[in-house]
Amino acid sequence: MRTITLMADPYRRLRLSLFALTLLTGIGLSSWVTRTPAVRDAVDASTAGMGLILFGLSVGSMVGVLSAGAFVRRYGARPVIVVGAVLTVVGIGVVGLGAGASTAAGVFAGLLLVGLGGGAGEIGLNIEAAAVETATRRPVLPLLHGCFSLGTVVGALAGIGLTAVQFPVLWHLLAVVAVMAALAVWAFPGIPVGTGRAPAPRVSRGTRGRRADGASRAEVRRPTVWRDSRLLLIGVVVLAMAFAEGSANDWLPLLMVDGHGVSATSGSLVYAGFALAMTVGRFAGGPFVVRYGRAAVLSVSAVGGAIGVAGVAFAPNPVLAGIAVALWGLGASLGFPVAISAAGDDPERGAERVSAVATCGYLAFLVGPPLLGFLGEHAGLRQAMLVVMGLLVVAAIAARGTRQEARVELIDPTP
Repeated sequence: MRTITLMADPYRRLRLSLFALTLLTGIGLSSWVTRTPAVRDAVDASTAGMGLILFGLSVGSMVGVLSAGAFVRRYGARPVIVVGAVLTVVGIGVVGLGAGASTAAGVFAGLLLVGLGGGAGEIGLNIEAAAVETATRRPVLPLLHGCFSLGTVVGALAGIGLTAVQFPVLWHLLAVVAVMAALAVWAFPGIPVGTGRAPAPRVSRGTRGRRADGASRAEVRRPTVWRDSRLLLIGVVVLAMAFAEGSANDWLPLLMVDGHGVSATSGSLVYAGFALAMTVGRFAGGPFVVRYGRAAVLSVSAVGGAIGVAGVAFAPNPVLAGIAVALWGLGASLGFPVAISAAGDDPERGAERVSAVATCGYLAFLVGPPLLGFLGEHAGLRQAMLVVMGLLVVAAIAARGTRQEARVELIDPTP
């Protein structure tokens, strides 16, 4: 009976490993986010200065995501995932050490490593999960990103408690590093070799070494995936949704503290509410994707997120702002994973398409922190959030153009 169970679900260990590594990233990110007010005070940074420090996370993310696709095509997703997780763990430790030493450069360097590891690992994890989704015909990416959100909830709750008792940032983040390292060591053996690796191009003896006029290299060079107009629309949706999610991860505690006058502990608590809403949306969203389709889910998610962001920007008191944050989180929850799923449904170029679309998402992480920091310095963080709202409106319109019969038809996972 046990052998039959294992044969019936050969992807179980792989899925659990992917979920553990995504959980790891969420714990690390939210642990840092909940301590941003304390880190800001430790390094004596202004709002604009924090935007520049957060720019390290953005730069690292872009370098990671832009380089990951090529490495996946050459070596497969596994080494990219492993290296990404290691860099993320080390980066959180460096952030803690930088805060403990009251050096902005140290925090910047740590966030650079976190971004580099998270960006590369994100590509590898999404490619691996998209491959599992294609093989099993069951929604996997919403659950994968749900584990990230669950990790942010766990990390945020721990951060809230430690913030309330004024526990030192250094020892908090070093403890987080130990937890993350344990998850990584358990998960690495479950990741297979070779997913996403491109086959070596075949070149006959008669054409070997010829240039474009001889067509040998041109023959094996495939056209860019961006010629697909549907993929361009998916990229727009991912950019806007990633901007909405990333702006909360980067600025929400400070937005509540500076924009609505709450305490640092309350600001972290509101961020935990956002993370909880993201988690609920992602774990509960699979059946909605199956029933209503990706385009409809993306449109509704973007509209809900825009209403939530507007509520936070215009709420007259912190209570209403906190309620709006929950809608912000629910609206942003399914955008990124559902769009990535849509990009990866091509059986031949799924890995390349996922990498390309994820790059659009990380453009948001690159531009978002300094842009919102600059606007927040001059107009206030509440007003800066109107940029996020505008992008979500654009995403709601673009999502309608992604409607197409899926190459891979997802089935309801419930029996």
